[in-house]
Amino acid sequence: MTGAADETAAAARLVYEEASAFLAGLDERPVLPAGVDEAADRFGGPLPEEGAGAVAALEELLGGLDAATASPGPRFFHFVTGGVTPAALGADWLTTALDQNAFSQVASPLGTRLERVAVDWLKELFALPAEWGGALSTGATTANLMGLAAARQWWGERHGRDVGAEGLAGLPAMPVLSSGFVHASALKALAVLGIGRETVQTFSRDAAGRIDLPALEAALRGLGGAPAVVVGNAGEVNAGEFDPIDALADLAEEHGVWLHVDGAFGLFARLSPRSAPLVAGVERAHSVIADGHKWLNVPYDCGFAFVRDPDLLAKVFGLAAAYLPSEEPEPTYGYLTPELSQRARSLAVWATLRAWGRAGYRALVERHLDLAQRLAARVDEAEDLERLADVPLNIVCFRYRPPGVPEDELDALNARLGADLLADGRVYVGTTTFEGRTAFRPAIVNWRTQEEDVDLVAAVVRELGAPLLARTK
Repeated sequence: MTGAADETAAAARLVYEEASAFLAGLDERPVLPAGVDEAADRFGGPLPEEGAGAVAALEELLGGLDAATASPGPRFFHFVTGGVTPAALGADWLTTALDQNAFSQVASPLGTRLERVAVDWLKELFALPAEWGGALSTGATTANLMGLAAARQWWGERHGRDVGAEGLAGLPAMPVLSSGFVHASALKALAVLGIGRETVQTFSRDAAGRIDLPALEAALRGLGGAPAVVVGNAGEVNAGEFDPIDALADLAEEHGVWLHVDGAFGLFARLSPRSAPLVAGVERAHSVIADGHKWLNVPYDCGFAFVRDPDLLAKVFGLAAAYLPSEEPEPTYGYLTPELSQRARSLAVWATLRAWGRAGYRALVERHLDLAQRLAARVDEAEDLERLADVPLNIVCFRYRPPGVPEDELDALNARLGADLLADGRVYVGTTTFEGRTAFRPAIVNWRTQEEDVDLVAAVVRELGAPLLARTK
């Protein structure tokens, strides 16, 4: 046992030292280091017959760190990716060391108690009703699965069927209605649930996908009182826009339908009086979800789902076996989520909320609102950049548009510039298609990001665009 303890301690020291050096250099480290492919090629080959031992294996792994992006750093603006607060980092390392299976109280009294507290604190943070239930998940996709599974169970019961027990056979198709903002993760969840991606009816009044409320209301009237599910979107991924959640809640109450709100990052607008009106009415929904590894800045992977009637989750995800606990004082989270075995994500969530509190997260959101407006101003000042949308929250949607370039050539130019921007590695900003145009959509959610980081976005786009433009002439 002494040898095992010594090897474990040596492995932990080595990783601590190297990880600390990596984190200390994040502000200067390129988001995409040079030699990524070469670093990744260090790994592979046939499975070794004899093991190298923990320290040797870790030294080999650490030798390939240039294959990792600096995603926890201040200039990773791709995919709405947050960083990791110091408290969340320490708690997550502790989570790995403790190796708790937090599915139940008997398996992890610490994990389940902290999850209950964390979920309660998150409801307070987002001003959601205290009586709602909720649980942590792997991210927004799984949280959408949970919320929409509860909706499907509710819908089945309106037809006299316990779908969790008896399945969908013989039932009509479940109507799902949304705007053009509906996210691919919600569609994926509907596919897993047997509802189908292509069954969703979307009602848009323009190319961006903004909701056509009169058309949605007419469709609900056309259902004649039949149960249905409306998906509201709090924070569209291209420009950070919102469906009118309050108006959707009115329609849900009037027509007796379920309102699910996908607030992967937009739910955090609730934290500031400046942005809270964007998501007014979310407390009137039936299910609401968000990501933790976005604006909460906890490690991958983490999300959360909140449901007005938590018994519906248990009807879908509950299970029983002779060796499993049946009743416990704390919620049995393995019976409320898709996973039975689950990592104790609650430690990182609890720790960062305890470290920063409501005021700390409100200040973070408000600083990022300011940074988004700062970047928008840099774009507006530049004669060769064009902002394509308002900036209601934390995403700035723009494109490179130098004078004299025909409209029909701009998409190809921006696509090439997007590839060059990622390869350059100083800032990491992906491209998207917004209203039929290729554009950039940097998202500001990392706690490390400062003014100089957002200033670099516009500067590097312009710097890389100039020689690209010259080569195309």
